[in-house]
Amino acid sequence: MDQVVEKLKYTQEINALEQGIFQDPFAFLGPHQVTKNTYQLKVFLPGATAVSYVGKQSILFEQVEKSALFILTLSAKQFQTDYKLHIDYPLQSVIEEDVYRFGSTIDAQAMYLFNEGSLEQAYRHLGAHWRSVEGIDGVRFTVWAPNAQSVSVIGDFNHWQNNRHFMRKHPASGVWEIFIPHLTEGTHYKFSLLTAQGERLEKADPFAFAMQHPPATASIIAAKNIFDTQKTNEALKRETAKKIQRNAIDAPISIYEVHAGSWKRVPDEQNRYLSYQELADQLVPYVKGLGFTHIQLMPISEFPFDGSWGYQPVGLFAPSSRFGTLADFQHLVDACHAANIGLLIDWVPGHFPSDAHGLAKFDGSHLFEHADKRQGYHPDWHTHIYNYDRAEVQTFLLANAMYWFDQFAIDGLRVDAVASMLYLDYSRKEGEWVANQHGGRENLGAIELLRQVNQRCYQRHPGIMMVAEESTAWPGVTQFTEHGGLGFGYKWNMGWMNDSLHYMQRDPLYRQHHHNEMTFSLVYAFSENYILPLSHDEVVHGKGSLINKMPGDDWQKFANLRAFFGFMWAHPGKKLLFMGGEFAQYREWDHNHSLDWHLLEHAPHQGMQALITKLNNVYCSTPALYEKDNHPSGFTWIDGHNSEQSIFSFMRFGKLATDVVLILSNMTPNSYQTFRVGVPHQGLYRVILDTDATEFGGSGFAKTTRYKSEDEPWQGQAFSIEIALPPLASIYLVKDGA
Repeated sequence: MDQVVEKLKYTQEINALEQGIFQDPFAFLGPHQVTKNTYQLKVFLPGATAVSYVGKQSILFEQVEKSALFILTLSAKQFQTDYKLHIDYPLQSVIEEDVYRFGSTIDAQAMYLFNEGSLEQAYRHLGAHWRSVEGIDGVRFTVWAPNAQSVSVIGDFNHWQNNRHFMRKHPASGVWEIFIPHLTEGTHYKFSLLTAQGERLEKADPFAFAMQHPPATASIIAAKNIFDTQKTNEALKRETAKKIQRNAIDAPISIYEVHAGSWKRVPDEQNRYLSYQELADQLVPYVKGLGFTHIQLMPISEFPFDGSWGYQPVGLFAPSSRFGTLADFQHLVDACHAANIGLLIDWVPGHFPSDAHGLAKFDGSHLFEHADKRQGYHPDWHTHIYNYDRAEVQTFLLANAMYWFDQFAIDGLRVDAVASMLYLDYSRKEGEWVANQHGGRENLGAIELLRQVNQRCYQRHPGIMMVAEESTAWPGVTQFTEHGGLGFGYKWNMGWMNDSLHYMQRDPLYRQHHHNEMTFSLVYAFSENYILPLSHDEVVHGKGSLINKMPGDDWQKFANLRAFFGFMWAHPGKKLLFMGGEFAQYREWDHNHSLDWHLLEHAPHQGMQALITKLNNVYCSTPALYEKDNHPSGFTWIDGHNSEQSIFSFMRFGKLATDVVLILSNMTPNSYQTFRVGVPHQGLYRVILDTDATEFGGSGFAKTTRYKSEDEPWQGQAFSIEIALPPLASIYLVKDGA
């Protein structure tokens, strides 16, 4: 072979290969039949000094001048499809497979559904997946980058060279793909992309199941068969039945919200985080002991900046490496379910950060986000907004939601910042947003995405919880999609939260003038399936902790908070409390520090924790407090207008006529030896909860726990009782024998 001629012949290809710019590597590299009886093999191996074909015999490739391109021509008799390459480098020799001899293993039908917006399990097709091709084990890498000139896989295995493993493009789908044999679990990798403008980008895999601990940014090849644990049909049926029962709208649901990085730290080991395994061992029994039914984790998809609390994720499919591996996270889920505790996680489909290794301008174009900043940039969080109108973006988010249910069997997703998705003018001034095709402000693509995610997830996984953090009066958030709703199972009641906290922060002397702040929520309480949230957002950024929102001296602060918790647990709607609130942490929540567990050495904090345990136990064992949360027949005021005394009295009802609970909340320091309240039935009424009890740190004002009804109609009820009503307290009563 005349090497000078060959060099001239392949100058363009060699230059492109050397620069990492090659659009169709499989058309040039690898084996190609050039005549009926002749094959030609080309390999490009930067740094190699010699290459040999290893088949029935060993044959040396010819190096094209001093380039990294090596060429070998074989007769049909010499050529065999399962050949290997013997490669000499200056310091070592290796035997490898030629990655360009393997055909495509991509599923064309799956790619059609991906481009259509409906590939529910896209995570099984894109990303890095273990495959066996022609009896060879390896990893198939697949990435969507339709506007890139060239894409290659870079990683530990090729010294991060962008001109070693060029990928094959499938023009119809915009997906690039390559199979690389003999890789190992834990290998770091990224995609190197050359944009249409000639810019070189290095991006983490959007579908990676594992990523490096920040600030490192590479994706990680997950362990083999990580999702292949098979359960019998009977076991799956049992788990589904428990989930249906645990998450139903007529079930008691009391959620403990947790930031995994600051619930508890290990001070003796440089204040490190607890691992998923340690959370399984410590958090789960703690929550179970307090009587909560569910844990909700703030976002655990990989995120680069600790200060975002996970709400700016870059690895939606990767449980954060801060706390362990994907298998460790599965262990935490399993521990929750073994204790019959539901697990919800925060899901963030509303925006994503601009980190260079993330989704922003992924292939040099505005691929995942809108190009127009009026649609694609979030002014509050300085993040990018997904282009929900793009089918592949819909697939990406749909598949991610489905992934957490498919692979981990979690109980639910709490969808963050739904309002920011629904409204095109969210947090924008006039002229800063683009109307939809009908001239309105509704984000039609986001609405369709949410409906598809909810409908498909509920259909495939009966018994789950899809929860919306939605702060406006958008109608039908928890209505079925076929009835025009968004299809969520639950909605956070932000109105109740804001009104009730405003009320509780006021001096009791002035509460009489703001009585409606505690009663207004009952006007709309049954319009959606509500969760009452006292979340992390209420105890940061100068808002103060729950206990420090309360007015008065220390005793009154604790009494106020106990009374408020009593009111909350009796109010229609499921419950959610952020960690630390259960023992009245003084300090605002700080994501960099553990909760102040030392406070539990003091009686008032012990008492608050004991009250939360009692509230959860009473709540879960009293059907009237949860069965008809979403129906007006589950609630009635006894007296909702007693603003002068700031006393609220009402009844909750279960499905059985005998399931009735009377609740009184006294929101002033005034106490009453005899306070008359109307009751529906004759008989003896028993106190089942008194937030002023000494066991909770209260005054123990009420010595009597049973009251006999009198034939004196009162407040529209046929009978009445006179009770001792403590200061700043909520009490629950049931008819004895009920």
